[in-house]
Amino acid sequence: MSKLDEELAEAVEQSQAHAPVETPVTAGASSLESGGASTRNLGLLAALLVMGGAILWLVFTSVDKAAIYSKGVDELVAEKTKLADRSVRVEGTLVKGTLKRRDEPCEYRFSIAKNGAEIDVRFPQCVVPDTFRDVPGMDVTVTAEGKLNEAGHFDANHIMAKCPSKYEMKERQQRGEKAPHEEITSNTVAPGDSLTN
Repeated sequence: MSKLDEELAEAVEQSQAHAPVETPVTAGASSLESGGASTRNLGLLAALLVMGGAILWLVFTSVDKAAIYSKGVDELVAEKTKLADRSVRVEGTLVKGTLKRRDEPCEYRFSIAKNGAEIDVRFPQCVVPDTFRDVPGMDVTVTAEGKLNEAGHFDANHIMAKCPSKYEMKERQQRGEKAPHEEITSNTVAPGDSLTN
């Protein structure tokens, strides 16, 4: 035999001498391992359920605080105490002759009414929609978003005015009347004068 063959035979003998000994698995050890795995699975399931419940609780409580209630003027006046600190969208008709504007600092004040109830609105911005005008002979529906103030007026941060339909506009043009956004009839208050509303 050659030296190479001898070295190969020696290596095989050494590897067989150091081979791991297989131990037989008994039924008791198998059931212990599977019992530990099911306990871990139950623990993981419980943790996931707790986390899911916490996430749902956060979502529902934050949605309640961030919700914007949509009410008519009459509903808002009836529920003043309930809606005092909440964001509200209120809708009503612009009360004729109440629209006032101040240039410095910019502010609009007006009243809106619905079903016999009326509320004063303050809008501290310079820009309003084109359709937000006090037009003689035409009711302007106003939607304001904001919060009800402790003093009893509505502090709006956004306003929208319903534009008359194209059919109403066509009838007005046939009678020779102008579009609501062409007529600016708000009362302008001089700087330094107070707005009373």
